Amino acid sequence: MEEKKFDFNTIIGFGLIFIIIIWMMYNGQKTSQNERLEKARIAKDSIQKAKQTAPKKVALIALDSTVTDSAKIKQLQGTLGSFAYSSTLPSAKENFTTLENEFVSLKIANKGGYVVEATLKKFEKFKKNSGKLVELIKDNNSSFNLQLQTKDNRVLNTKDLFFEPTLTKVGENQILSMKLKAGVNEYLEYKYVLAPNKYLVDFDIQTRGLNTILNTSKPIDLQWGLKSYRNERSISYENRYAEIYFEYEDGKIDYVAQGNDKEENPEKATFIAYKQHFFTSILLTKTPFENAKLYSNDLVKDEKKDTIFTKQYKATMPLAFSNGELDYKMNWYYGPTDYNTLKSYDRNLEKIVPLGWGVFGWINKFIFIPLFGFLSSFMGLGIAIIIFTILIKIAMSPITFKSFLSQAKMKVLRPEITEIGEKFKKDPMKKQQETMKLYNKAGVNPMAGCIPALIQIPFMYASFQFFPSAFELRQKGFLWADDLSSFDQIFKLPFHIPLYGDHVSLFPILAAIAIFFYMKMTSGDQAMAQPQQDGMPDMAKIMKIMIYVSPVMMLIFFNSYGSGLSLYNFISNLITIGIMLVIKKYFIDSEKIHAQIQENKAKPKTESKFQKKMREMMEQAEAQKQLKNKK
Repeated sequence: MEEKKFDFNTIIGFGLIFIIIIWMMYNGQKTSQNERLEKARIAKDSIQKAKQTAPKKVALIALDSTVTDSAKIKQLQGTLGSFAYSSTLPSAKENFTTLENEFVSLKIANKGGYVVEATLKKFEKFKKNSGKLVELIKDNNSSFNLQLQTKDNRVLNTKDLFFEPTLTKVGENQILSMKLKAGVNEYLEYKYVLAPNKYLVDFDIQTRGLNTILNTSKPIDLQWGLKSYRNERSISYENRYAEIYFEYEDGKIDYVAQGNDKEENPEKATFIAYKQHFFTSILLTKTPFENAKLYSNDLVKDEKKDTIFTKQYKATMPLAFSNGELDYKMNWYYGPTDYNTLKSYDRNLEKIVPLGWGVFGWINKFIFIPLFGFLSSFMGLGIAIIIFTILIKIAMSPITFKSFLSQAKMKVLRPEITEIGEKFKKDPMKKQQETMKLYNKAGVNPMAGCIPALIQIPFMYASFQFFPSAFELRQKGFLWADDLSSFDQIFKLPFHIPLYGDHVSLFPILAAIAIFFYMKMTSGDQAMAQPQQDGMPDMAKIMKIMIYVSPVMMLIFFNSYGSGLSLYNFISNLITIGIMLVIKKYFIDSEKIHAQIQENKAKPKTESKFQKKMREMMEQAEAQKQLKNKK
């Protein structure tokens, strides 16, 4: 191997390179210093000239005549344009201002000027996290942005820019002005006004003097997003009632369907509500949005893994300029989805509470809500549900009585109806005619038993809408149930049963048992009350099947529902059984009913117009049938 020797030529070469680098650095530093001095002189001359010729534009160039600030603004102007001024203000740092009253605490950031924390001071999360207040906004789960279009074709996002806060107090109202400044008198302002004892916050958006900077020929986009936090015990049950509601076209209310990637595009929208089960974030405007793009996505794919968020909400609405300026009077609502609280603001907000459509909504609005609200104002919620159920069932008892009485009459007539069926087995039309004559002579209406049952159905359906929406039940306990708005778990299963869940709730079991005994006691009478028709299924068999199917359905589907609804159904069925026993024992005597029917048969009967019309139609049908048979 050849021995390496010391090469003096290499040493000399490296030395020369080192000297050249030192010389270049020295001259470069000297040149840079000269350039900085020249730039400082130019900036100073520009500021002096601006002060003399255009005072109002000083703010667009620098805060003062120092070299550092002028250089900073020139650098920022490359990306922010005139709004570079805002980024040199003392507020151009991560800082926050808090508005707070007895109900809500709002934290507004300098950067973006929007609410970054919204805490409800009267409510806690589900019992597992007892002591932690409900937070609708925190840890960047919400965004609010105006996308500004400048005359030189820049697109600026307010969420990335710094606003200057000014907090004042007028009387008991807290007023926070957040200004994004392009000059002393040129700014975009968010104005928040929080009054005592309110969840509703006044929120104005306006511009001043920006018509020379912004492109005002077309609207700018307001973008609002929220990932809604879980706040209740059952994330699946909570998620079932989480959706976007909106008001549009002068008072119409609609919602975005649940599921993945659901969208709606309402016109003339006046509020957008990001509704959770028991809490809601709402943006309202007095100047309707011409159109809106609303988006909802379900974030709960696996209940065991997806336990933090329920829905992803997004909305984009245009803000139109008027005479070159923005001027929108708006409101924020961060608070409970409570019917009476929302109604108190007289802005149609209570309609986001799902009470059912048509007659179901009327029952909830005019009967259930006032009555339950009155009872719950001076007694415990569990007792209030029981008293409420008793009052509803007592009010419905005359209808129940008529239904049972009709069943008893039909039961007495059943032997004669069966006899007619046998006699005219081969002539269904004649059999129908004779059956109708029997009903007429006996003074029995076969529909009398159905109509009372139909009247009770709306009340039953209304209860299915009312109790899941009753905010009063949230975190109120009764007996073993620690929260009447959630399931009353008495045992945790080590596995998950499809449709049923991974726990055992007691109130659904009690309700299922009550339904079983109620149907066991009434199924025989109902089957006997219905005459058997040719080609129709045997009612006795159907009722026998329903005796077992109905309790199982109650057990399965109500296991994860709020225990308040299960308690209502349990008490309701118990009371119905009691009323039925009392009616059967003291008000319905089969022998007396039979005697009355026989007496009615002996009396001459006059046909009503309806009965006459029905008889004539049946006779015509029979004549046509006979004529067809002859041919």
